[in-house]
Amino acid sequence: MGIKERKEREKERRRQQIIVAAKRVFSNKGFNKTTMEDIAKEAELSPGTLYLYFKNKEELYASLSLRILQYMHIRIFHVVGRSELDPLGKLDALKEAMSDVYDFDPLIIINLIHLQSSEMLKNLSDELIEEITTLSRSCISAISKVFQEGMDAGVFMKSNPVALSDIFWSVFSGVVLLESSKKIINTDKDFLKSTTELAFEIFERGIMAKKYAPLGV
Repeated sequence: MGIKERKEREKERRRQQIIVAAKRVFSNKGFNKTTMEDIAKEAELSPGTLYLYFKNKEELYASLSLRILQYMHIRIFHVVGRSELDPLGKLDALKEAMSDVYDFDPLIIINLIHLQSSEMLKNLSDELIEEITTLSRSCISAISKVFQEGMDAGVFMKSNPVALSDIFWSVFSGVVLLESSKKIINTDKDFLKSTTELAFEIFERGIMAKKYAPLGV
């Protein structure tokens, strides 16, 4: 391994060290109360070193969200590529994938949802915003292919597949934020999975073509 490669590996190792420390501090103190000095202390680095890698805590927060978004992207594309599944099978697999993404890192998926609906994006570098935007659009586009397949097969009602993808994401993110807020008040109760399953069931019933809709719907 050459000098350049060793330097790049050390740079990435240090970057991951900072990200891991940031996650711990954000988890304990929340975004608003966390400072770059707190993160530097947790990472056992000087504040100046942190600024060599991230220009502010918003970029650190967004970088955490980017990691879960990358994982989501992989899971969604895996589902879309499963040629052995029919549209309903793929929709079930998508719902399972979203549940797995949440289980992979609940805190960071909540961060991602907050990030996409906050003013924080204005404080990020153009490069990071572009990466987040590109991955988000790619995920929505991939999900829309499942709905388009369902429409082509006559299983789902005729509609805008991208709009259905947006609604699918909104159902998931809305339930996650609602239940996470409830859990702050009462930590003994966690209805996220059951509420998400019910919400997705209602969504699925609503998009079914009439000939496939359950009786009474």
